[in-house]
Amino acid sequence: MTNLDIIKRTYEGKTSEENGQQLAAYAAPNISWTEARGFPYAGTYIGLAAVTQHVFQRLGTEWEGYAFLPEDYVAAGDAVVAYGTYRGTYRATGKYMEARVAHVWHMQAGKIIRFEQFVDSYPVQQALH
Repeated sequence: MTNLDIIKRTYEGKTSEENGQQLAAYAAPNISWTEARGFPYAGTYIGLAAVTQHVFQRLGTEWEGYAFLPEDYVAAGDAVVAYGTYRGTYRATGKYMEARVAHVWHMQAGKIIRFEQFVDSYPVQQALH
């Protein structure tokens, strides 16, 4: 399985739970996960438990219909980039947003060792207020 195949599996499952299971199967124990400055969950988290607590649980409880819709992928060496659009409604305000985003994944020996998010945070921040 190629690095591109692994990353596609984290996005293209039938459910978000399936995607999460694929991420867990391929995440290195000390995965480094960086959410972009300006995004509500900005910061770098180490390990899947920290990512789940500080990012995924919040996305699941604070947003309605939150999703990343991948448009395409670019793979080169040990890196894979997925780009597309976030969409969702922030529950506290009832405001919907769509924001362009790119995810950069770094792989080593078939495991995801690092993730970095690049996002147009303006529409996200508009939904929060």
